[in-house]
Amino acid sequence: MSIVVFSHPDCLDHIPNEQHPECPARITAINDQLIRSGMDFVLVKKEATEAPLEALYKAHTSAHVEAIFAQIPEYDHEWIDPDTLVTPGSKAAALKAAGAAINAVDDVMTTLNKQAFCAVRPPGHHATRDKAMGFCLFNNVAIAAYHALEIHELERVAIVDFDVHHGNGTEDIVQGDERILFCSSFQQAFYPFTGEDISASNVRNVPLPSGCKGPQWQEAVSEHWFSALDEFAPQLILISAGFDGHAEDDMSQFLLKEEDYHWISLQLKEIADKHCDGRIVSCLEGGYNLSALGRSVVAHLKGIL
Repeated sequence: MSIVVFSHPDCLDHIPNEQHPECPARITAINDQLIRSGMDFVLVKKEATEAPLEALYKAHTSAHVEAIFAQIPEYDHEWIDPDTLVTPGSKAAALKAAGAAINAVDDVMTTLNKQAFCAVRPPGHHATRDKAMGFCLFNNVAIAAYHALEIHELERVAIVDFDVHHGNGTEDIVQGDERILFCSSFQQAFYPFTGEDISASNVRNVPLPSGCKGPQWQEAVSEHWFSALDEFAPQLILISAGFDGHAEDDMSQFLLKEEDYHWISLQLKEIADKHCDGRIVSCLEGGYNLSALGRSVVAHLKGIL
């Protein structure tokens, strides 16, 4: 058994300005830590392919997709909002990021490898059905969920989002779709300032205060997620894996450590083993302190393995 890691060099060609935290060095930092970890013997690296347009249209309006493509500049960069921009390489990067999530679903559904990780950027969980925001252009995990439901004819897919920011885009896309259970933990009263109201019966949100440490976070997600996931009995678990809640990451006021990411990964692996033959697809979301990001991804992958 191996973890398949999907990525593509195009994901390095979405190049914001020098001060932007969502930078190509994030992927390099992950690759460096994976080499240092000695995990190479259990990792299979595969190159992502582009997501087809029809897959994007399952999660986004055609107007949104066309608007993103139309804003890609020939030179320099173009701002979509105060946080989110596109550069000449952004179209290829975004299509490979969404494509990696689709590739990973295909892989865990059709091969002996049951866990996959998408080391891709730009991230996706803030992209709503019709809006790019929060560094995100297309919602990689939501696209993967609908691919699993419609192409692999699954009936139940769980999405678990432990980024420190609420996965508002994913919730916007999947709310009310009872084939999908969406579980999200995040820092309350924090960007994008959503998620504290219940939007639909298939959503389990866990807002937590700034200064939240591992034991408090573990207790909260245990209480609000695990029985719901057990009852839902997913046939596939998708993870929006954001590591920006790490104590060393300046993007939040959470105080999580690598061992917390290892712990949640172990819990999700247990649920996956029980209900869906171990099938897990994890997609990179946040994580901006490069050292903490790389170490946290290693802890995460060791957990789901």
